[in-house]
Amino acid sequence: QVRLVESGGGLVQPGGSLRLSCEAVGLIFRHYVMTWYRQGPGQYREEVASIDEYGEYPKIENSRKGRFTISRENAQNLVYLEMNSLEAQDSGVYYCHARRYGPSGAARDEYWGQGTTVSVSS
Repeated sequence: QVRLVESGGGLVQPGGSLRLSCEAVGLIFRHYVMTWYRQGPGQYREEVASIDEYGEYPKIENSRKGRFTISRENAQNLVYLEMNSLEAQDSGVYYCHARRYGPSGAARDEYWGQGTTVSVSS
């Protein structure tokens, strides 16, 4: 059974930092593109950061460039989201997502974690 287990969320003051972790269980981790999404109250889920299967091409959503970093450790089945200089609008539930692509480039399967809550408030 595939599971993505997020951790590291919590309450932090504006300007503070958090590191989110996501452990993947039950899949061949190095075959999956990993993405972090954020969903604020009453908002759609938005992509925050993604990283390719080998960890060579991290991508950060524009408004978070310079503040957020995504990385992965394939040997440990872990992906991280380092968040610095946090702002109130960064608050929300952060979800870990895994997607595998086939040779044609079409998605073969994907999985979601349960989410971890980040609250940025003074």
